Amino acid sequence: MRQRNLSRVLHTLAAGGPLSRAAVAAEIGLTRAAVSTLVDELLRGGLLVEQGPGRSGSVGRPGTQLLLTDRGPCGVGAEIGVDHLAVCVMDLRGDVRVRAVHATRNQGSDPAVVLHALGGMLHTAAERAAGLGLRPAGLTVAVPGLVARDSATVLRAPNLGWHGTDLAAALPTDLGRVTVENEANLGALAELWSAHHVPPEGGPDSFVHVSAEIGIGSALVLDGELLRGAHGFAGELGHLPVRPEGRPCSCGGRGCLETYAGEEAVLRAAGLEPGPGVRLGALTERCEAGDRDALRAVKQAGTALGIALSGAVNLLDPRQVVIGGSLARLAPWLLPPVGRELARRTAVAAGGRSTPVPVTASPLGPDGPLLGAARFAVRAALDEPAGLLRS
Repeated sequence: MRQRNLSRVLHTLAAGGPLSRAAVAAEIGLTRAAVSTLVDELLRGGLLVEQGPGRSGSVGRPGTQLLLTDRGPCGVGAEIGVDHLAVCVMDLRGDVRVRAVHATRNQGSDPAVVLHALGGMLHTAAERAAGLGLRPAGLTVAVPGLVARDSATVLRAPNLGWHGTDLAAALPTDLGRVTVENEANLGALAELWSAHHVPPEGGPDSFVHVSAEIGIGSALVLDGELLRGAHGFAGELGHLPVRPEGRPCSCGGRGCLETYAGEEAVLRAAGLEPGPGVRLGALTERCEAGDRDALRAVKQAGTALGIALSGAVNLLDPRQVVIGGSLARLAPWLLPPVGRELARRTAVAAGGRSTPVPVTASPLGPDGPLLGAARFAVRAALDEPAGLLRS
């Protein structure tokens, strides 16, 4: 119980700090005396620091403000993309202190070569973090594929060409516990945990989060919790058929959303040949310039995406749809056709309600999975304060 309460104090300050002892006590429902005992232990253990009195908004002398330390334990996030590797170090306050991105073609590459390169980036990041007084307490890796539940094994990552790849065995062992997670799931969690995210109606949020690189993934958040499914594979939006007898897909099916709204499909529809340096940024520039082929390609992709999302909206009744990843860059041209299809096809519209499910673009954009990975590592550390306390 004591460890659980220590964790509750840490999570409360992570979400809303700096706060006074009285504010923390009110938030978690313990007495001020009980919270003071917990806070004193966390101060001695180097996980909290105190700063000057804040404005409490109540009568009496304002209390000393508490906040998480910006030194000591930290979370490390990493992302394996189709054409890049990225790492970042996040302190307990949620601030990114170290970040590095390396452009490289990982599609079809030997996993051992990719993981060796990522290991080198992680070692460098850890050294830079040590110079800032930080020590890793865990590592989370985002991958564009299916990950076996409660393991570090990538079962299938079609856009990388990986099958049955154990990541933990090839990554540094001195960064704490290694967690491997689907990049779309981490993008959704980053959105859920970010300060900008406000549910349309207040309370725990439910939303569909769409993330895209070469392929299209999604994650489902229901009542503030990530929906993983029986095998951990929930959210494979990219392989929902939008045209059942349409184009063949790498998954073995036909007419999947990815074949119409995936990055390579949209680029080709706009007259751009996918390749090194040709990404959605180039398509965005053409849309901004009013290029007709680019605008038509994005509209077609948005229509296909709206068709696929309508099934998810009808089935799950989320409060909103959030477009993240690289697709967020195309929001001005992509969101209108998505919204139109949702308005036409969802039960919300059929039921006569005047307000359709809102569709928004995440300001995190392509950074979502990496930030979600680092935040996931931080939150996992805060769940187990005994391992963080300074002796």
